[in-house]
Amino acid sequence: MRRFDHFLAIDWSGAKGERHRGIALAIAEADGGPPVLVDPPPRGWSRTEVLELLRDELPANTLVGADLGISLPFMDAGAFFPGWDRSPRNAKALWQLVEEICEGDPHLGAGSFLAHPEAARYFRQDGGREGDLFHLPQAPSREGRFREAEIGQRRQNCRPVSNFNLVGAAQVGKSTLTGMRMLHRLEKHLPVWPLDPVPERRLKEGGSLLVEIYTALAAREAAEASASARGTRTKLLTYADLNTALAGLGCPPVDASGEVDDHSSDALLTAAWLRKASAEPERWEPRCMTAKIAWTEGWTFGAL
Repeated sequence: MRRFDHFLAIDWSGAKGERHRGIALAIAEADGGPPVLVDPPPRGWSRTEVLELLRDELPANTLVGADLGISLPFMDAGAFFPGWDRSPRNAKALWQLVEEICEGDPHLGAGSFLAHPEAARYFRQDGGREGDLFHLPQAPSREGRFREAEIGQRRQNCRPVSNFNLVGAAQVGKSTLTGMRMLHRLEKHLPVWPLDPVPERRLKEGGSLLVEIYTALAAREAAEASASARGTRTKLLTYADLNTALAGLGCPPVDASGEVDDHSSDALLTAAWLRKASAEPERWEPRCMTAKIAWTEGWTFGAL
């Protein structure tokens, strides 16, 4: 089983602007101990700074978990954007399309993609704007379209939101689109599972890998494993609740008390969860993931 030395969790943001309080990074070490936050710049992280960290400063042999979608639904309709002649054939080509259309958007933004007259037809956006192709005959769900990995998340009692739905606090579609710009720029610097093979471990350099994570899945599994957890809340707003969840993962507590913002708690908990889950072989071989699904839709690490 492939082993990593460090586990970095990123709570990502698709919001407008340069700096985001909604971005948080936390790291856990393979030899144990509680996870720790990576200190942000004074006004918060920018997406570009996270990109630079992953490209230039990432410790060797790190498993990175990013809370964003690495792709969009494909399998339900045989295409990302049925009827659009620019619809890509795989996830990496999708990243490139988003980058090409949004090249002039600052801060890895994706506003130009959502304003594109063809792309916008597939999304539900703020202000009651719903594209005429948000609902498809092949995928008639009122909630929008879902990837196979998200269907797997539902089997694990999670409630993901379609990446084509950009409305509401739980949506991750904006994070997904901005994340695609980051992933495109990390090509040849950091492999992405399951699109790329898991790299061999090297003693001095390399060997790192990025996976998509879903912080709600980590929180639910931690709560279910903790006998003292109250329900299966996915948002932890005090260090006491966070440490209860960490105990469910067999992780030592964070040495802090009082309130904690949900972005920091998501990153801290998921870094510890990533350390535990990465040692479980079934996480790397989800039973419903085929080669075609992996190449087009990708997968959420941990979803079974």
